Parts: sequence; structure tokens; C-alpha cells
Amino acid sequence: MSGPVLAPTRAELADLLAPARREGRTVALVPTMGALHEGHASLVRDARERAGDGPVVVSVFVNPLQFGAGEDLDRYPRTLETDLETCARAGADLVFAPSVEEVYPGGDPQVTVEPGPLATRLEGATRPGHFRGVLTVVAKLLGLVRPDVAVFGEKDYQQLVLVRRMVADLCLGVDVVGSPTVREPDGLALSSRNRFLGPEERLEAVALHHTLSALRDAAPQGLDAALAAARAELRAADGVDLDYLEITDPDLGPLSDTCGGGPPGPDGAVGAVVPARALIAARLGSTRLIDNLALSLPTRSSRTSLEGNS
Repeated sequence: MSGPVLAPTRAELADLLAPARREGRTVALVPTMGALHEGHASLVRDARERAGDGPVVVSVFVNPLQFGAGEDLDRYPRTLETDLETCARAGADLVFAPSVEEVYPGGDPQVTVEPGPLATRLEGATRPGHFRGVLTVVAKLLGLVRPDVAVFGEKDYQQLVLVRRMVADLCLGVDVVGSPTVREPDGLALSSRNRFLGPEERLEAVALHHTLSALRDAAPQGLDAALAAARAELRAADGVDLDYLEITDPDLGPLSDTCGGGPPGPDGAVGAVVPARALIAARLGSTRLIDNLALSLPTRSSRTSLEGNS
């Protein structure tokens, strides 16, 4: 099995992609921070299918601009050798693995991407400045690779929504694809940070998925029932320090004031339903995990969130 070509510099990246651009072949990009697992491999396979005979580029770059004070930049795993093996198995053609100096040759950039009001909520409330760093490096990668399609995981759902908004607002001309979350057999979403969980924390971490699943399953009964089901799961969860649990529309905006619903009618019908998204973040020991699920809600107004350990 031949592996992907490694390009550590922007110049090498441009040279390697030049033939595909001349020939009009589709270029697909999968941006990552490395420490690749099966979830990342699924993104590469998705990109491979969409690119056809065009090149699939995987970027591997731990972006310092998106880490705040006290966050785990130094702790974040760097596993380039095994990442290359994962990329080879999944069908990548090229791995762009630049240094920090290659991406930010003048130090921290003076011009960055302002992510807007959505970046102050959910993950942004806990990690101020995070999405400015994310969107800035994604914009740089889109400019360097100039892909036709870029594939992101739905596990980082707020990131996906913000990247789509940036691409639309700045007319970047890239098809941004969201690929479904890959999970362990017990439902825990695959994440590079899962390796930091101790054995007991790993068992407790599945509570995030159980909470979202209970919420989704109760959603046809209305928001009050869904939040009650989620609260019951969280009360039974040991070791889970809840940051937030929120229900939004699919674009992470507020739900319509007609959304919420109540119990089904005598014939079991719930009437009209609308799509929504449930998002959760929690700490288990020193490790912070996030997850989300799509759900459908009947129409009627109600509350939409839980915070802290309530």
C-alpha cells in the first residue's frame, strides 16, 4: 500500500496540486489537527468518494491560534507517522503537514476572521477567541489548497456551522460537507481527547451520548419532556461536570416560538415537526468532551436549555 505524499511547505503543496488544477479535476480537503482516528478516516473516505479521480488533501496542523490560555496546546497529541498510515488506508493522496512558521510566517496574523455573534455562545462562551482562530486557519487552508469540496465532521457541529457561514458570507466558492459522527460501540463519539480519559472516566463519558439519546427519544413528546429525560440521565451520571446542554435550530439559532409541542393526541399524532439540534459539553476529570445529535420537535413554545448541574 503506497502512502500519501507528504508536503511540509506551501510551495510543495502548490507544486503537487498544480497538475490537478490544470486538468480541472476535483480537489477535496479534509482539515485536521492530527491524532487521527476512525472518525477522521471516515471524513477522508467521504472526500475520496466526492473527489473521484482528483486529489484528496488532508491537512495536519495543530493550530495555536485556536487555543486559549490554560488550554491543552502542548498536551495535544502529535502522531504524524501513524496519521500518515491512517490517511493511506482511507485513500488520501497528499498530506499537508506544515510547521507553525509555515502557516504563520510573520507570527500571529494581523488580519483574522471575525466569526460573528454565534462564536460567543456554546463553545465560544467557554473558549473566547477559539473560533476566530479556527476560521482564520480554515480560511488560510482554503486559500492554499483551493479545494472544490471540504469535508468536516458533524461532531464539531458549531465549527461546521461557522465554516459554512464564513464560506457563504465571504463567497469562497467551496462546497462544505458535514460528515456524520463516528462512535464507539457504546455510543461515545470518537475524539482525539478520548485518550486522556482514565478507565473510570471512559465508562462515565458515555453519559453524554445517553443524555442526547434520551432527549432525542423523548422529543416527540415536546421540549419539556425531552429536557426532563435529559435531566434524569444527568442525575444518574457520575463524574460528569456539565457545561451546557442546549437545543437549537439546525443553524444553531433560536427555535421558532411555535416549537416545543406537547403530548400526542388521542390518535398518537404529534402534528407538524421541525428539525432541531441538541448539543452538550461536559468535563470528566480534566478532559472536556462535546457531542450533538439531530432531533425533530413538534410545534409549540417551551424552554430550550439546561446549564450547569441543574
